[in-house]
Amino acid sequence: MACKNNLVVKQIIDLYDQISKLESLKPSKNVDNLFGKLVSTCLPTDTNIDVTKMSEEVKDMRSNLIKLCGEAEGYLEQHFSTILGSLLQEDQNPLDHLNIFPYYNNYLKLGKLEFDLLSQHSSNVPNKIAFVGSGPMPLTSIVLAKFHLPNTTFHNFDIDSHANTLASALVSRDPDLSKRMFFHTTDVLNATEGLDEYDVVFLAALVGMDKEAKVKAIEHLEKHMAPGAVLMLRSAHALRAFLYPVVDSSDLKGFQLLTIFHPTDDVVNSVVIARKLGGSSTNGVNGTRGCMFMPCNCSKVHAIMNNRCKKNKMISVIE
Repeated sequence: MACKNNLVVKQIIDLYDQISKLESLKPSKNVDNLFGKLVSTCLPTDTNIDVTKMSEEVKDMRSNLIKLCGEAEGYLEQHFSTILGSLLQEDQNPLDHLNIFPYYNNYLKLGKLEFDLLSQHSSNVPNKIAFVGSGPMPLTSIVLAKFHLPNTTFHNFDIDSHANTLASALVSRDPDLSKRMFFHTTDVLNATEGLDEYDVVFLAALVGMDKEAKVKAIEHLEKHMAPGAVLMLRSAHALRAFLYPVVDSSDLKGFQLLTIFHPTDDVVNSVVIARKLGGSSTNGVNGTRGCMFMPCNCSKVHAIMNNRCKKNKMISVIE
């Protein structure tokens, strides 16, 4: 196994060397091919690789690679959001064509998974959700709003005004989401007032590209979220930690860790759910009681898809 792990890490290092020499990370045949190979190489979860125990050289490479992945992902979303936004000139609803985005099906799976996991830890449908780091294609908010939470309002926060301009254009023609999705241009660390109004706060995987920045963002949210509100985060497991930052339970001071779920299919991100200490698990923000959840069975579906997870070793639930 050690030899196999070393070989895989060498393949990742080789791909990093090629990616780091690219003149641009904007979508192109070469860029798409290299990142496609990288994702395929990092998908297997049946390894005992622990990125925290690797050499300092590999750790530095991983840190740089995560930043390159984040930059490339931003360009990819910007590219397709621009294409979809151009459909407005043809009097079309961009949301009817989201399937042109290469990873749309992954977002559909991830949205189902996150909704089901959320419903397991709250009896109330959230009235307001904040998504921090929504980007030019706020697909998580869109998927949740369209397919799972038809009465919830979504407030999307991003530091990039251009990203928000593109994102708001995507929903502008939709008669439903244009009334339930709002966009705010701000650094999360500058957002203080109003964070206590949200029942659920999502923190995007690419907010906080290193451990220090990620923990700083979590600490800020803990300070300003309402007691009892739910924090949902994206993490990574095994080789996938070469693509995205890892969130550990020790990073969640002031929160009760509820669930860590590690998919083993083509959904790359792990899901971490925690609750701000000091509140009730049954009441919403400010003690209000919302509508009851109607949980779907997507965790069971995901378990079937993840049948490689031997005896649920990929799932950690803390009651």
